[in-house]
Amino acid sequence: MAAAGIRGFPELRRRFYHQCGRKIPSSIGHRHYGAASSLIEGKETINWYPGHMVPATRNIREQIKSADFVLEIRDARIPLSSANQELQEILSRKKRLIVLNKMDLANPNMALKWKEYFESVGQNHIFVNAHHSKTVRKMLDMARTQLQSAIAKEPTLLVMVVGIPNVGKSCLINSMSNITRGNFSVQEQPKRAKVGPLPGVTRHVAGFKIGERPSTYVLDTPGVLVPNIENIETGMKLALTGAVKDTVVGEERLARYLLSVLNSRAAHLHWKSRFSKSSAIITDSLSGVRDLLASACIKFDGSLENNEDMESLVDVQMNHLRKFFHVPVELGDAGLERVSKHLLDLYRRGQLGQYTLDVVPGKNSKLLKLKL
Repeated sequence: MAAAGIRGFPELRRRFYHQCGRKIPSSIGHRHYGAASSLIEGKETINWYPGHMVPATRNIREQIKSADFVLEIRDARIPLSSANQELQEILSRKKRLIVLNKMDLANPNMALKWKEYFESVGQNHIFVNAHHSKTVRKMLDMARTQLQSAIAKEPTLLVMVVGIPNVGKSCLINSMSNITRGNFSVQEQPKRAKVGPLPGVTRHVAGFKIGERPSTYVLDTPGVLVPNIENIETGMKLALTGAVKDTVVGEERLARYLLSVLNSRAAHLHWKSRFSKSSAIITDSLSGVRDLLASACIKFDGSLENNEDMESLVDVQMNHLRKFFHVPVELGDAGLERVSKHLLDLYRRGQLGQYTLDVVPGKNSKLLKLKL
């Protein structure tokens, strides 16, 4: 395999699709999404706009007018892609703190670069992990600092929490509630917000009291997206991080995109894998997956900038994973869907590493012109 290099991979690719009873997809080399997204196939626009998002967006626009402060929750792995661009104009007119949640899943070095970026455009922000009270306390301190003048003169404060689906809004509110619980008597203990692993758990605007003197209320809002996600790669990032349901994009399509990202970032070089070209000892599921993906990358001598080469590498990796997870080839598409779910689950639990998917825009980037 190593001698034949990537030129031997197309034959494996044909064999792989033949075994699964599938037609080999036509080349998509005319698309230019970059090496990490060379496996994006299908419709160019991703749409996931359930009926509840229409009135929810309308309610958010109305409620935000009376808010004293806005906590805009984003995913630390996609600091720009997780911003709802349709709400940015109205949000920019309010006192706001951008809260980049799930920092434990993002690359620490990239987080520093994003910190510098937000500082360069004068946007207040903070990276947090909603499950760690220390970072949530820092967030509350920053919010209090920005609300200093209002705290001194207002008897009641309204803080609004907004964001796209599944960025951890409700989990963050629960952490805020736990931290401020000592401010209340037993009878006044605030209710907890609903938390779930799927996007769309919170469907109505709901209020929670988190403080006294002044009385401070937090409005938890449903996660809302724009009606049409026209940038296909933005849509894939949103789906990969859980803001869009997997079924909208397709588990296999999403898993293949993930593998192309891992390959383009040379993830196997950071895994400290025990894999060697001569032998490998697989002791558990996680190390086994890493070793199998690494083995394909080590034997790969094609160009990651070439779409067909990347496709062939991902085909080999998917076949390795199918065998590792003991998924019968006779299952065809259903089997690959099962393999894809296993891989996506490992990624979302942070077991494949910490990856920031959004790249910090350069000085001449059009993204600098976006309202953050």
